[in-house]
Amino acid sequence: MSGYDIEQIYKEYAQSVYKYLLSLTHDSNVSEELTQETFYRAIGSIKNYNGTCKMSVWLCQVAKHVWYQELHRMNKRQTTELTDDIPAQETLEMNFILKSEKAALYKAIHALNQPMREVIHMRLTGEFSFAEIGEILGKSENWARTTFYRAKQKIMEAL
Repeated sequence: MSGYDIEQIYKEYAQSVYKYLLSLTHDSNVSEELTQETFYRAIGSIKNYNGTCKMSVWLCQVAKHVWYQELHRMNKRQTTELTDDIPAQETLEMNFILKSEKAALYKAIHALNQPMREVIHMRLTGEFSFAEIGEILGKSENWARTTFYRAKQKIMEAL
């Protein structure tokens, strides 16, 4: 990262990038790996950072692209894997009930517009504060609070 202190940037922003990725992935191991990949990619593309946004915002955008690429890779792998395991009938029924409830919640979240959906994920799974969410998304803490509250209301209405 020419002109930039790589170690200082990593020390300052690695935890925020990790928490952001955790809000997207819901998996600490995957988030750790993707955080490393994010900084690797950031080093390679620092020439594209023009300073018009905060470094943390730029790094989270890089992280989001890394996550999308990981999702694409995972989806390709999943479609090629076939499984012959057939669970017992009771397990199927329990899984169906749990998946139905979970599916309803995810449908409600998915129906939200993009900022609301992102705020919900960041707040609930990444455990970001409203101030951190506002900073990452380039908005105010108040905006993050209001967006989260409105998203929660819409989810409750949908369920």
